[in-house]
Formats: sequence, structure tokens, C-alpha cells
Amino acid sequence: MTPAQPEFVHDLEGDSPRRRQWRVVIPVKPARRGKSRLASGAPREGLARAIALDTIAAAAACPAVAQVFVVTDDAGLPLAAADIPGLRFVAEEGARGLDAAIALGMAAAGTDAHRAALLGDLPALRPDDLAAALDAATAPSRAVVADAEGSGSTLVTATAGVAWTSAFGDGSFTRHLALGCVDLEIPRGSTLRRDVDTPDQLAEAADLGLGPRTSAALPGHATGPVQNSR
Repeated sequence: MTPAQPEFVHDLEGDSPRRRQWRVVIPVKPARRGKSRLASGAPREGLARAIALDTIAAAAACPAVAQVFVVTDDAGLPLAAADIPGLRFVAEEGARGLDAAIALGMAAAGTDAHRAALLGDLPALRPDDLAAALDAATAPSRAVVADAEGSGSTLVTATAGVAWTSAFGDGSFTRHLALGCVDLEIPRGSTLRRDVDTPDQLAEAADLGLGPRTSAALPGHATGPVQNSR
């Protein structure tokens, strides 16, 4: 079952239109299939959805973002995200793979603005860390941010008018460089680089400060310093 399209759209306020120039696409697997390698003591489905929601909330709160497009077949996600402004939901419609899902979001986003694809598994993401990367990404026509291990990619960007292309998956950082993306060289300790697939990666994200939904989904874990809001 796919969510109705469109679900809802909220305009983001509080920053100049010149700063709010990015449209961000976030692909999210249905929670029942997400984070299969993440054994944390918490129910996996609830934790997977919480991680996605904290990532989405941080992107929506980012002062460089005009609108967030969430591509998913998780019918429960729009309701769970109803308190997060700046979202447009795009039905995944059986897209095969991450890049195909992102392409659907990019089609909805159009080509007349800067666009970025952001992975949906960054539970410690701070809006200002995302803003710093997006501000840096306005100079090159395409850019990429490596994950904390340096092999994967957490963010890929294209400026207005540039055709979209991406190559996510294992070892994607090298592929994105081959596609012409510039390495933004974000510090390894940035919350933008700490994606989460394993318990060790979740522990690293917890050291950075988890978002409130992920913290609440983990038994006995107090909410960290990250608040995904401006």
C-alpha cells in the first residue's frame, strides 16, 4: 500500500528565500523492512521509523532547505511525520533500488532549484551540519559527502539546471566521484556523515547525540543534545 499523493506540503519560514534554495529528497524504506542489520534491544520496526523521522525532521529544520520530498511506500510514515513541516510525500510506486526511488523524488522536485539526495538513516543529524554542506555545495555543479567510513555517500547534490544522477549503495563514494561529484570534505565528526546500519554505528551516533525520536525508541536511552529543530 502506498501513501496518497500528495500527502501534505508546508512552507518553511524564518529565513530569506536566497538562503532557502535547496530541495532535499529523502528515500525511506517501509519500517518493516528497514535496518535489518541493526540489533539494538529495541523493536526494529519502531527504531527504523524513528531514525528516518529524526533525519527528516533535521532536514526540514535546516535553514538552507526550501522543501523536503520523502519517497516511500511506508503508508504509516506520513501520519507519524505529521508534526514535521516542509514535507511532500512521493509514492515509491515499486521503484527498484535506492537510485530509482530518488529519481522519483527528483522528478517531483524539478530542475529549477538546487537539489540534494539525503540518506534517511542519520539519527544524530543537526540542521546546521546539513546547512554547512549545502552552502558549500552551491559552488560545484555536483557534490558528494562521504559517510564516516569514507566509502559510502550520505549526501549527493546537483545545482539548478544540472541533470540528476546518483549511484548509491556499497562503495558509492568512488562512483559519485566518477560521475563528476566534488568531495565536500566535511569533517568526519560531522553528524551528516554518521549513517547507521550496525550497532557500532548506532553507538557512534549516540555519542554525537541522537534525535529525540531515536532516543525514545531505545530502551533506557536519554535524549541526547541534538534537537532537530531551529
